[in-house]
Amino acid sequence: MLIVLHPDVSREAQAVIEGRVRELGFTPHAISGAGRTAIGITGNKGPIDPGHFRELPGVADCIPVTAPYKLVSREVKHEDTVVDVAGVPVGGPDLVVMAGPCAVESEQQILAAARGVAASGASLLRGGAFKPRTSPYDFQGLKQKGLELLAKARAETGLKIVTEVKDTETLGTVAESADLLQIGARNMQNFSLLEAVGDLRKPVLLKRGMSSTIKELLMAAEYIVSRGNKQVILCERGIRTFETMTRNTLDLNAVPILKRESHLPVIVDPSHGIGIRSAVL
Repeated sequence: MLIVLHPDVSREAQAVIEGRVRELGFTPHAISGAGRTAIGITGNKGPIDPGHFRELPGVADCIPVTAPYKLVSREVKHEDTVVDVAGVPVGGPDLVVMAGPCAVESEQQILAAARGVAASGASLLRGGAFKPRTSPYDFQGLKQKGLELLAKARAETGLKIVTEVKDTETLGTVAESADLLQIGARNMQNFSLLEAVGDLRKPVLLKRGMSSTIKELLMAAEYIVSRGNKQVILCERGIRTFETMTRNTLDLNAVPILKRESHLPVIVDPSHGIGIRSAVL
């Protein structure tokens, strides 16, 4: 349920409404938008009687929310969310480009890449320091050294850093260096990790799993937002299909559907989606 508040509601009245939500055993989530202020309710197993709230001072309306992903739904917030990544707004009117190598391999490599990315007009440098791999024998990343090299590239170019966090054990280390935390496709349903980044107040880039539905992506985002971190960016990066001519199948259908269903910003990763350099450039 969404409790819509009067524009001039006082803090005291809002606190009373949130207290009533807690008395009923639910969790209130304050939602501010350009057109209205509201309180989203989670924790209910079925419909909530609006009579619990309609007569409280400051309540303008009570609206049922039908989507299972309540807090990331357009039903709860009509306006687009803009995520601030260290001063770079993602989700606003301007196009934001993130670019860089899959993995940080050396100082020379990442600095050369960062200079090229900056010269091309991009705002964020992508590079993996901790790499979850399909094979245990593949390169697993430079780890802490990779984070240090990313920080050096940021200092030289001014680019913001997006890098992947692969587990809760290394989350704190990565969060100290990254401007944007990436949850990769393999970890989209790593619920312990989703909850952990939800407890932080740092922007998160959530990639769609290679065999995940749009609904599952939105429910994964709900895990993060329900913990209090509203700074989530959704990423379509290609899904696994029967097609073998490309690495994956870039599901562009997902973009307008995600924009319709959710207020969160949406980006597209064509490199992983297609896996062919000439098709991206």
